[in-house]
Amino acid sequence: MFEIRHRRSKIVIQVVLALLTIPFLLPLIEMVRGSLAGRGFHNFVVVWETGVVPTFFKNSALVAGGVIILVYVFSMTAAFGFSKLRVRGKEIYFWMMLVALTLPEVILLSPLFVTATRLHLYNTLLAVILPLAALQLPFAVLLARNFYDGIPDDFIAAARIDGANIVQIFWHIVLPLTKPIASAVIVLTLINSWNSYLLPLVFLQDRANQVVTLLPQFFVGEFTNDQTKILAAAVLTALPEILAYVLMQKNFERGLSAGALK
Repeated sequence: MFEIRHRRSKIVIQVVLALLTIPFLLPLIEMVRGSLAGRGFHNFVVVWETGVVPTFFKNSALVAGGVIILVYVFSMTAAFGFSKLRVRGKEIYFWMMLVALTLPEVILLSPLFVTATRLHLYNTLLAVILPLAALQLPFAVLLARNFYDGIPDDFIAAARIDGANIVQIFWHIVLPLTKPIASAVIVLTLINSWNSYLLPLVFLQDRANQVVTLLPQFFVGEFTNDQTKILAAAVLTALPEILAYVLMQKNFERGLSAGALK
């Protein structure tokens, strides 16, 4: 990590970083501005009066919570095994798992639809939770493994000398050190699962099971396309993600930087 000591260099970097954020900031500004167009905050009232916002938020929270639990548990344990345990052929398994990163959701719809139907999961939240967790696991394991690689092996060796088994080492020594990468995994998983659109659109036909990303459908029809209400729904949908990032920002940034580089 290099340190910038000259004031002029700091100013230049700040200006450059500010300019780089503009392409990402403008769409957000336009989204908020568009949501207030016309009747202002009454657009949000109209969205709320659809009567489905609490149900959709509850379902999205259940989906996101389920995906986060699955991804966290399996990514932390799998990354520990790939990084610290001696398992024959583990590199082959690791790279085979990373192949899943190249698979887009759309090409998996047909087999997932057949599987969900045969297992009687269609039109249930599990039909969305399980595929989302499986699709997000490879990247989470990749980040977590790189973080685990930075934990000195001396900690594990010392614990073994003291008589701790591998489960005790993981639970009492290694896992407490993973708070930064755990925060990064949780935030990224929340964003991806909360914003998921394609899988809920296909697998959740019952309105009682639908999620917030399907909320704009109430303002889009054959002869209508109310953009102000759609943007108001988008702003409401984004609030939980913004709150989660603000609360976990420090650990998220530390974990993401540590997990991205060895």
